[in-house]
Parts: sequence; C-alpha cells; structure tokens
Amino acid sequence: MTDDQLPDVSGMPKIERAAILMMTLGESDAAEILKHMGPKEVQAIGSAMSKIPTVKRNVVEAVVQSFIDDVGMHTGLGIGSDDYIKSMLTQALGEEKANGLIDRILMGGNTKGLDTLKWMDGRSVHDIIKYEHPQIQAIVIAYLDPDQSAEVLGLFDEKQRLDIILRVSALEAVQPSALQELNSILEKQFSGTAGGQTASMGGVKCSANIMNMMDSSIEADLMDAIKEVDEELGNQIEDLMFVFDNLVDVDDRGIQALLREIQSDSLIIALKGADDSVRDKFLKNMSKRAGELLMDDLEAKGPVRVSEVETAQREILATARQMAEAGEIVLGGAEDMV
Repeated sequence: MTDDQLPDVSGMPKIERAAILMMTLGESDAAEILKHMGPKEVQAIGSAMSKIPTVKRNVVEAVVQSFIDDVGMHTGLGIGSDDYIKSMLTQALGEEKANGLIDRILMGGNTKGLDTLKWMDGRSVHDIIKYEHPQIQAIVIAYLDPDQSAEVLGLFDEKQRLDIILRVSALEAVQPSALQELNSILEKQFSGTAGGQTASMGGVKCSANIMNMMDSSIEADLMDAIKEVDEELGNQIEDLMFVFDNLVDVDDRGIQALLREIQSDSLIIALKGADDSVRDKFLKNMSKRAGELLMDDLEAKGPVRVSEVETAQREILATARQMAEAGEIVLGGAEDMV
C-alpha cells in the first residue's frame, strides 16, 4: 500500500496513536519503551491501549508511517550536545517542566528517591513525609506533578496545608544540602544520592498549579487562609490559576485542538457544571452534527454529582496544560500572545 492510499490520522488523538504504535511492537520492545516513561505516561498509554477496539490494517500502517515521518523531521546531528538536549526537551515538555529535567541530565543531579514518589498514590506519599519538617514536605510537594501534589496536600490538616503551600510559594531553588537531607530520609526505602547543583522548583506558579488541581472546597478555604497571612501572595496565586471556565478565553484553534485530545464522555460531564459561555465556546468549534449530539447527550445525562463534574473538569484542564506546555495551545487567549 502506498502512502497516498493511507487514511489521514492527523486528527486522531496523539495518545491513541501512541497506543496503536505500542501494540504493533513485540512485548519485550514495548516493555523496554515503557521503562523510559514516567508514571503519568505509563498510565495514560496503558489506559488508551485497553480502550482500543479492532484497528484496520491500513490505519495501523498510517500511524506507523506518521511516526516514521515525525522521527525523520526531528532527527539531526549533534545529539550529544547540551544545546540540542536543552532544545529538544524544551520543545517536548515546555520550559517549566524541562528545566528540572535538564538540571538532572546535564548537571549530574540525582533525584531517584523523589522520582520514585511519583509512582505512589497520594496516601503513600503523605505517610512517608507527614512527620518530616515542613520545608522537606514543601520540597516534595513542589517536585511532584500538580495533580499528585494536590492529592497529597489535601491529606494534611488545614494548618499544615497552609504552612506547606506558603513554603512552596517561597521556594526558588533547593541547595544540595537540602537534597541530601531529603534523600537520606528516603534511602531507607529507595536508593539515591543527591547531586551538587541547585535545583529549580517551587514558586508562586507551582502553588497556583497545585491549587488548580485541588477539590474546590479545599482550594477555597486554603485561598482564604493564604490571603489572611499574605493578601498580595494570595492575589498573585489567584491571578496565575486557570480554572475550567477560563477555557472561554482560549482561541478557537486552541479549543479545536483540545477537542481532539479529550474524551466526549468527560466533556459532557465537565460541561454539566460549566457556565453557558464555556459550553457555547465548545459548541461553536464543533461541526453542526457533533454539536447537536453533544446537546442531546447533555440533556439525556441528567443530574451528575459535583465531585464527578470537578474530576472531569480537572482531567480536561490537565490535558490543556500539557498542550500549553508543549506549545500546542495558548491558555488565556490571543491577547497573551507576543
């Protein structure tokens, strides 16, 4: 079959294409690739693979050809150079996530103990750090992904929660001695030693990302507590937070890209608790037929628990943030573009 006979898979969600590609490999090769992925990626790939129905041969060939084309576009000389690695990681992960990874790869930092925590559920991480000094707790919370950080933070009592988020907001860089102390705490369960370079983590943006992922009731109480201690800091965090209703400010091209990456079932539940303006934003970026089906599904869905709505909205926001970090969409609208 020639390339011009292959179906167009560019509109297929990337995670689905990745799952199909993984399923074309042998078990040993697929397992080897999974070893190089983080917990979030493994979970996402595994979930996508389990949901894939029977796939036609020409679709598989199209996905494989698309992968080969992408590899051809991004392959170059000088892979061993620091500049190439920095550029590659920044393009792939976004500047914020890439910075920490660049530090560990290029500067010899070793955070194996911290990375191991990312594979644990929130309760397990909380049990490990709950008796540690609040500054150690803050470093761990700042290092984890925002959704996991929010889960762990939510397990502390209100007073501890406030203390930790204030410390996260004040973090800019972690000295080697602090990393050594943290790794010595974790070495009973994991192996690892600290590197000699400072590591960038934390800050007001980190706190805002964590707050975005918390349950709305906890987030509201914590925000009030922060403002009582430092109103200016609370306002800074609030300004950086991006909630589901803010998607109305994303440009149409961004919404269309987001629609290709999210599940329709999640969108239906998320829109049950959203403003009409957000619902209309999604509808205007769908085909007439898809919009009619969405409205029918919304009406047929009936009452939905608030917790289910919030979970669906957080999942969609997490996808939107990942796409923003990869430069695929801009959160906040066209006026933020330069």
